[in-house]
Amino acid sequence: MTHPAPLVEITRGPFVESRHSGHAVVCSATGEIIEAWGDPMQIVLPRSSAKMIQALPLIESGAAKAFGLKNHHLALACASHSGAAMHTQPVAEWLVGLGLSEDALRCGPQTPLDRATRHALLKRDEAGCQLHNSCSGKHAGFLTLAQHLGAGPDYHHMDHPVQQACLSAFNALTEELSPGFGIDGCSAPNHAASLLGMARAMAFFAAARPDGGARSAAAARLIKAMTAYPELVAGEARACTRLMRAMKGKVAVKFGAEAFFVAVIPERKLGVALKITDGATRAAECAIAALLVRLGVLDAAHPDAQRYINAPILNQRRHVTGYMRPAAGLLQQ
Repeated sequence: MTHPAPLVEITRGPFVESRHSGHAVVCSATGEIIEAWGDPMQIVLPRSSAKMIQALPLIESGAAKAFGLKNHHLALACASHSGAAMHTQPVAEWLVGLGLSEDALRCGPQTPLDRATRHALLKRDEAGCQLHNSCSGKHAGFLTLAQHLGAGPDYHHMDHPVQQACLSAFNALTEELSPGFGIDGCSAPNHAASLLGMARAMAFFAAARPDGGARSAAAARLIKAMTAYPELVAGEARACTRLMRAMKGKVAVKFGAEAFFVAVIPERKLGVALKITDGATRAAECAIAALLVRLGVLDAAHPDAQRYINAPILNQRRHVTGYMRPAAGLLQQ
């Protein structure tokens, strides 16, 4: 087995104080490994990086068309959002359109990640609800598909037709049989695959065309939705939103919990997947930004690229004591 590769370094003064290691793969639309670090066959749980795959049945089944879903709905179906009003209000309206309320969701309540929303709730001595859950858009999509299929309300169970459709799409795009699943933070099943399988799935999205077959057209529409509404996919000051804006909508990126990241690069028909083994979000953000620079789709001089590939480490007096940077050789070929 190939060991994890050093991907990110934290310096203090002239010293490398700590390192984050992991695995990363860049894959072509034909399934060829273009570049890899660590073990491309490492079995991983992609967490929320798999949401685009989970949203495919929503379009392929005809549910999105039947319920009149627009691109902002589809962006929310792929989102790990911050729980701001721009996220919760359209999800609430989506549920009303289904004849449902927040109670139909199975994702669970969450304190919103959005600072202003969180502080407003605290001032009113209120807790976050299920609409504030980062995955409420994905779950609204699940409910839409469940209604379209005439299936029951417990769409989060593995034997439910919704989750069976998600698994079928997952296996098809990764070109693997998933070895199993874990239950995600939002209570939905999250299927495992090799890192290469996830990169292969992202390369499928990268090569997808609106005039292709049903699955290709569905994938192309999801990427169009994500890149058109980067603020809905994550939120202000979040890495996915910042990076997609910095690349002017030409690339879709998606974070997953425990330091997973994927990227879809249509111009080059490439898919990228990476996992930081210690689960550090800061390292995953640095590594994905470095790979996007390496692949020529993110300008290294852009402020939001520098934010991740050359991030200053500050002490309590706001003095720079070191930097977080990609490990040698990751940023440039």
